[in-house]
Amino acid sequence: MSTQPMASRPAWMSPRAWGVLLGILVASLALDLWSKAWSFERVAGYPIVLPDRQTVADPSYRLPFHEGMRVLPGSLLDFHLVLNRGAVFGIGQQQRWLFVCFSVLAVVVGLWIFARWTRERMVLAHVGIALVLAGGLGNLYDRLFVGAVRDFLHMLPRWNLPFGLSWPGGATEIFPWVFNVADVSLLVGLGLLYLHSRREEKRHAHAKGHSTTKAEATSNKPS
Repeated sequence: MSTQPMASRPAWMSPRAWGVLLGILVASLALDLWSKAWSFERVAGYPIVLPDRQTVADPSYRLPFHEGMRVLPGSLLDFHLVLNRGAVFGIGQQQRWLFVCFSVLAVVVGLWIFARWTRERMVLAHVGIALVLAGGLGNLYDRLFVGAVRDFLHMLPRWNLPFGLSWPGGATEIFPWVFNVADVSLLVGLGLLYLHSRREEKRHAHAKGHSTTKAEATSNKPS
């Protein structure tokens, strides 16, 4: 029987760690796919039924014009339907298969990090990995089965840059990009992983300092 403490067990050996990972992943992925389906059903005021994925993937295909939906007062958030053929926030348009391959690789790397580099009690890391995986899988689903990523969240839609400034490409809004729940999951997950790494750095520094102090006390003890 193993005498290895439960807290130090590798995550892949822990039902608890797998439960956190899969629970957050499934819930986040379900929310993303549901929200995309709901938005294309309701936001335009009538259901928008997308054609086959080859047509959707073609840059010449455009969604019907629609006004969108104002959600929060003060122009903080609108719902507006967009087909994104790039990455997060529309970066890298017309590179569908590049991002498909990148998404698959990211999922594999995420699972490898979970299994190889995390331990049973690293809940913050497991939640972060799950959110990153959910975001990647949500957008991967759209690229494979829809032809483009369905976006609908538009922050600060009528807030313009000061002094007549504009982004490369001519957009004058402070935040001209439209995104989705999967993008939010990715960014929140990466943020949690960053916090986890900082926490681990502090823990290791504290443990190293404690060991050094103990060694110095031992060496100074009179014989």
